[in-house]
Amino acid sequence: MHRHEPPVTAQPIGIVHEDNDLIVINKPAGVPVHPAGRYNYNSLVEIMRAERGHQWNPLPINRLDRLTSGIMFIGKHRKAAEKMTNQIMGRTVKKEYVARVKGEFPKGDIVCTQPILQISPKLGLNRVRANGKDARTVFRRLAFYPPRQEPSIQPENREEQDDGLPWTKKEGYSIVRCRPVTGRTHQLRVHLQFLGHPITNDPIYCNQKVFGQNLACGDAEGANDEGIMARLSRMGKDEVADAVAYHDEMVDGYNKRKAEKMNGERCEVCQTELYSDPGMHELGIYLHARRYACADGKWDYETPLPEWALPPRGMDGPTQTTADTDPLALDLEGLSIEDRLTDCTTREDGKKPDA
Repeated sequence: MHRHEPPVTAQPIGIVHEDNDLIVINKPAGVPVHPAGRYNYNSLVEIMRAERGHQWNPLPINRLDRLTSGIMFIGKHRKAAEKMTNQIMGRTVKKEYVARVKGEFPKGDIVCTQPILQISPKLGLNRVRANGKDARTVFRRLAFYPPRQEPSIQPENREEQDDGLPWTKKEGYSIVRCRPVTGRTHQLRVHLQFLGHPITNDPIYCNQKVFGQNLACGDAEGANDEGIMARLSRMGKDEVADAVAYHDEMVDGYNKRKAEKMNGERCEVCQTELYSDPGMHELGIYLHARRYACADGKWDYETPLPEWALPPRGMDGPTQTTADTDPLALDLEGLSIEDRLTDCTTREDGKKPDA
């Protein structure tokens, strides 16, 4: 067999818990769950099968995006997989994610209830739309880290930097705890973009070449969809998906430009169009499924905060997500929380968020 396949991280699949029925894993970022598209052996299922014996058939119960890391459940047999699947589908499993987002996220509990519609299955694009599926997410800021350098002074009548990227000031980033009540595709990524605080290295929803300077903050209209899809289709093919080039201070200029795209060459054997290798910063995004808990308290699994969510050197900040109010304890399925939480346009102190 002759096959071309993109590389993935060599970070091992962490084991959070294992018994006779289930394996609870800490999935590395950048690894797809199933073989799909250009990925085959570099997928979670095939990696686990290679490690534990090719006769074994792992049964993924919940699924994370390829770029997302964190807790996943793997059934060892079909009965166990069906039991856990029923719990998740019945909304008796509560979830907590952490994300690193652009700018200073507002304080307090922020609830976004904007519906989500899949605009392009081929491109993996989802947007806030009135005719989409109901979606609900509760957000809370854990920390805000201001930029280490003063914002650059923008010269008059100059729209681009020397490297051709639009000017944008450095504005720091926030670590945000995310509690999805529903489970729509890209729900956290889309809701954070709508609120004006997309995940800083998200190659889709934090890409100014695709969405423009304001990154579609508050945009629930479909007027620009065709242009957005046209620009997005070029990312990773003839253009670099340059999300981190705008907001992430940890990635230097060289790595920002060292990214996966078609290199113009073809394989001598099968004539497949060849890609350059992705940069290390492209192997995942700053979104991590940190904790899953059963509503009746029978089980509770969590991982430590990922390295990108810890305080930068020389700054103080939380090293775990525990707070006075645990979002996993909130009854978000009912309407009684409306007195305690706000919708996506207000905060708990009654003020409008910056977004």
